[in-house]
Amino acid sequence: MENTGVDEAITGASAAEIAESIRDLVDSGRVSPGDALPSVRALADRLGVNRNTVVAAYRLLGQAGLVASLGRGGTRVAAPGPMPAEGYAQNSVLRDVGDGNPDPALIPDLSRALAALGGRPVLYGEPVIDPDLERWARAWMAPDVADPDALRVTVTGGAVDAMERLLAQALVRDDAVAMEDPCFLSSIRTVRLGGYRPVAVPVDEEGMTVEGLRAALAEGVRAVICTPRAQNPTGVSLSARRAADLREVMAEHPHVLVIIDDHSSLLTRRPYHSIIGPTHRRWALVRSVSKFLGPDMCLAILASDPDTADRLAMRLSPGSTWVSHLLQRLTVALVTDPDVMAAIDAAGEHYLARNRAFADRLTAHGVPCAPGDGLSLWVEVGSPARAVTEQLMRRGWLARPGDEFVLADESAAHRLRLTVHTLSDADAETLATDIAAAVRAMATR
Repeated sequence: MENTGVDEAITGASAAEIAESIRDLVDSGRVSPGDALPSVRALADRLGVNRNTVVAAYRLLGQAGLVASLGRGGTRVAAPGPMPAEGYAQNSVLRDVGDGNPDPALIPDLSRALAALGGRPVLYGEPVIDPDLERWARAWMAPDVADPDALRVTVTGGAVDAMERLLAQALVRDDAVAMEDPCFLSSIRTVRLGGYRPVAVPVDEEGMTVEGLRAALAEGVRAVICTPRAQNPTGVSLSARRAADLREVMAEHPHVLVIIDDHSSLLTRRPYHSIIGPTHRRWALVRSVSKFLGPDMCLAILASDPDTADRLAMRLSPGSTWVSHLLQRLTVALVTDPDVMAAIDAAGEHYLARNRAFADRLTAHGVPCAPGDGLSLWVEVGSPARAVTEQLMRRGWLARPGDEFVLADESAAHRLRLTVHTLSDADAETLATDIAAAVRAMATR
């Protein structure tokens, strides 16, 4: 860069201004992937700012995925590439145990509900929410919000769609969003592709940490995304005590948008605890049906405050981005069927039992594992997980390394996320044996 004069084009007196200047250079093509940025010392000296200001600017760019820190190799413009995503790896011949999918055999059969589906056509200008779905959704959500009388119901095309719309109606580019660390892949993608700045909040065995949330709020975040149960990838759920402590912190910031992503809802075996207090002004509780009715049922239900609901309504006009009433009616038919609901409850028990059984297998093989809730396990392997996944690939397995879920928590890079509930007992024993062998092999290097 020193020979191109690009370093002289970087301007700004604050971290945000410096980051925006470099972003402009990237967007205009004056710098390319792999180009080196000035050292922190050199840029700070030229701009006449504290070195910590440049460090903060580079951190902002790194969180947005625009630059990469290479240690002694300096800071370079990052090459664009695909972000990790949930689901099956495409075109892989390996047995995929990192996909995060529900068991197809436990997804309710839609044929009976589809055969009975009817009703008159819905035309432009009509209400966007099916009245039967709204009644059911209101009854489902009301017990879990602080003020049921203020609850408004919105329907979107899945939880990711809900997240994108909620952030878009409240934030502008470069606004900060508090996110759990490690974090759900789809949330990371949504925030980064939206141009927002993720601020990591550590997660421990009781959920999002109090000090982490307090620090994020001190950084000026305008939204908080929290998973109350079966947090992906860790499987942890908020305890009642932790939720109360987080509500106390949020009470000092009533206008910060709080998004509760209760993605596991009907499958989880844990009680629901909220971080939204009775005086909070901007909030949304999101529950998707995809985990228990199947990923192809692209529908999520939001309970929110009236102002947030009104803002969302402007982005859900009939004929453009509404959710099909046929899909809404199908959802109602399924969730009001006692046999379907009993099957969903049995599926939740199945996932919990299979995860516990596999955790016991791993522990017996010398890889201690405590099962959380949800569809996957979060396994500590004691060394870089990517190297362990390479060992597993040689044995025919495709696992998900923990560093894909990381915002700042480097310890997560020593974790695997495993989805094992579809494995037979024999296959589960083989996988546990192979993981233990891979861990031992890495330990002797």
